[in-house]
Amino acid sequence: MSRAPNYEFQEWWNKQREKNNVDLFQDKEHHAESAPFLSVDIQGGGDVKGGGGGGGRGGKARSSDPLVEKDRARSARQLSWVVRLKFQQVGAFLAWISNGAVHLVRTANRRISSAGSRSDSSSRLYRAIRAFLIVVILLLGFELLAYFKGWHFSPPVVGSAEVLGMVGVVYARWLEIRAEYLAPPLQGLANVCTFLFIVQSVDRIVLILGCFWIKFRRLKPVASIEYASIGENREVNVEEYPMVLIQIPMCNEREVYQQSIGAVCIMDWPKEKMLVQVLDDSDDVDIQQLIKAEVHKWQQRGVRIIYRHRLIRTGYKAGNLKSAMSCDYVKDYEFVAIFDADFQPTPDFLLKTIPYFEGNDDLALVQARWAFVNKDENLLTRLQNINLSFHFEVEQQVNGWFLNFFGFNGTAGVWRIKALEDSGGWLERTTVEDMDIAVRAHLHGWKFVFVNDVKCLCELPETYEAYKKQQHRWHSGPMQLFRLCFFDILRSKISWVKKANMIFLFFLLRKLILPFYSFTLFCFILPMTMFLPEAELPALVVCYIPGLMSVLSILPAPRSFPFIVPYLLFENTMSVTKFNAMVSGLFRFGSSYEWVVTKKLGRSSETDLIAYEKESEPLMQSATLHRSSSDSGIEELSKLDLSKKSGKTKRNLLFRKELALAFILLTASVRSLLSAQGIHFYFLLFQGISFLVVGLDLIGEQVS
Repeated sequence: MSRAPNYEFQEWWNKQREKNNVDLFQDKEHHAESAPFLSVDIQGGGDVKGGGGGGGRGGKARSSDPLVEKDRARSARQLSWVVRLKFQQVGAFLAWISNGAVHLVRTANRRISSAGSRSDSSSRLYRAIRAFLIVVILLLGFELLAYFKGWHFSPPVVGSAEVLGMVGVVYARWLEIRAEYLAPPLQGLANVCTFLFIVQSVDRIVLILGCFWIKFRRLKPVASIEYASIGENREVNVEEYPMVLIQIPMCNEREVYQQSIGAVCIMDWPKEKMLVQVLDDSDDVDIQQLIKAEVHKWQQRGVRIIYRHRLIRTGYKAGNLKSAMSCDYVKDYEFVAIFDADFQPTPDFLLKTIPYFEGNDDLALVQARWAFVNKDENLLTRLQNINLSFHFEVEQQVNGWFLNFFGFNGTAGVWRIKALEDSGGWLERTTVEDMDIAVRAHLHGWKFVFVNDVKCLCELPETYEAYKKQQHRWHSGPMQLFRLCFFDILRSKISWVKKANMIFLFFLLRKLILPFYSFTLFCFILPMTMFLPEAELPALVVCYIPGLMSVLSILPAPRSFPFIVPYLLFENTMSVTKFNAMVSGLFRFGSSYEWVVTKKLGRSSETDLIAYEKESEPLMQSATLHRSSSDSGIEELSKLDLSKKSGKTKRNLLFRKELALAFILLTASVRSLLSAQGIHFYFLLFQGISFLVVGLDLIGEQVS
């Protein structure tokens, strides 16, 4: 008995077909692929035959079926669409590459035009480096051609080179010229620089030994008196405290002026025995208003502080200090403490430094050590911390203990005003007025004391551009000063030992010879020895002595040992800046007298201001002041700050000399690879990468 047809199911199936536009034949083909043992053949008469794998004609699709032909046509059309899509993607990628290349070239030109100084000396040095780069590239191409011809293994001679053609004759002549005429002078220059390198290394070892002796014997200057803290709850005799003048020279120091003024104003010293001079050389009216408001705030809190602004801003910092010392009331003060705008002395700074003057009438200067609030901010600040830690822990401490002389650091020091006046006061003839006054005071017989256990917080430059400008000033100024005071040193009445120390060690070895040999040896001689193999530098000079010196330099900062290799490479990278500065200062080029204020970021401003507010509350209560008097100043500061912060953008620059030297060293590393010189290859490779990283401004912060 046949089953009755299910009209409801048939009606539902027809609706689903119309709704989803499903092709039954595609369903059939799909099921046929998933279950090949079933086949369905739809014939013209409507009969349906099903069978297994052994079925007759119903088990195969007819080749003349229009649906199959349609499916094949659709597959071909889809393939053409895929091919077109791939071509469009390739075209878009090539267009993106070309646009990116054009944008990169334009950006590089824009950054190069805005990077670095455009002084004559800088242009001369860059042109020389660029010419050297062209020569090195041409030599590398010539050597590669000779290498692939096998001439590196069997060099042709002039007599037998004619059979090798014109190129062989030229290469044979080149081998003869470089062996007889080029290699000997290069080897002589290499020997001179190697000797200077060894002398400077011996000087550094002697300083390290002196520092070890001081540590082993626990030697340090001793004060003959101790002042009581004013903050203690007991009566003190204010008359026993000498009059101290505190000077804060600054110029457009928007980010750090608050913390420096606040740190000085809360010093533990009798207020009637202390006067603070804020010496503002800012040419920005908004910054002037900010500093005036800050000074007014502390005046309202009972601090003796005054604001000074010069109308004629000549002589940079030296002119600013000279103008401040010409005030009539300065004669009432015995000592002057100087702090740059980013320095934050501790409240007991004067209590720890002024006692050394008691009973030492020939003592002119007490210098404190710098400590850094941002030494772990980035790789650049870590490397600076290594360098400056050695400077203070070793150089300043050893020279101060054994010679009673060192270069004044320009800040975080206390001077006897009588010594300043006896030495001629501040002069505007160089950009290192601090070293200038220290040399003149030493020539007049005054002594210096360095106290390593008294630290003053400050900020390191966090951008390579700022650090480079700072180093340029620090290395061009000493050469200006040496040229000006050389004959004064010879005519002075100090002992010949001190004269020799000042001329040969203080100026020549550490200020002139060091940047000269480091740049010449590692940026010129070493790459040239790869192309002139008849002249050579031993591995002792290339690797072992620099490694030993780096280990010794990092001893005062033992936590920085993981950065010993970057430190070695970065010091060689900075040699181009120091060499350029040394030459410009020695030969009186225009850039030697350029003073650019080191850019600060004020990383510690917020925490310091909170501390200042807490520590200054007793001052406010004792003066019975209202908070509104200082709040108005703070509100004014905030408004002016907000008006300027919106314009700051981050960017990085391109430094031409560093990039050119990077390509020189990398080219020389390729040449050394052909000669299988392992240690030279690795040194040139990593040094070239170091120059490349610095030239692309990838070290430190990138802040406009």
